[in-house]
Amino acid sequence: MKIKKGDNVLVIAGKDRGRKGKVLQALPKEQRVVVEGMNMRKRHTKPRRQGQKGQIVEKPAAFAISNVKLICEKCGKAVRVGYRVEEENKYRICKKCGAQV
Repeated sequence: MKIKKGDNVLVIAGKDRGRKGKVLQALPKEQRVVVEGMNMRKRHTKPRRQGQKGQIVEKPAAFAISNVKLICEKCGKAVRVGYRVEEENKYRICKKCGAQV
């Protein structure tokens, strides 16, 4: 999976299309990511202790990795990601400017 936790991404499909955010969690087995402030879902919680109130909490939900593009730090654009291997090091590169991501 080419997108990792902590990356800045642009959402390219869905209700949050055009918004930018930070990846909070990457789920490689399911090919999904959780992005900060995107795809918000409401969760109803019960009171757990005496005197505590039940509430509705909004949490970001995961969505498909194909709906996001990585934002390159150097050129500032949403880009596809490639890999370059030199000696024993493998790192991600921006397909537009060739910079290491």
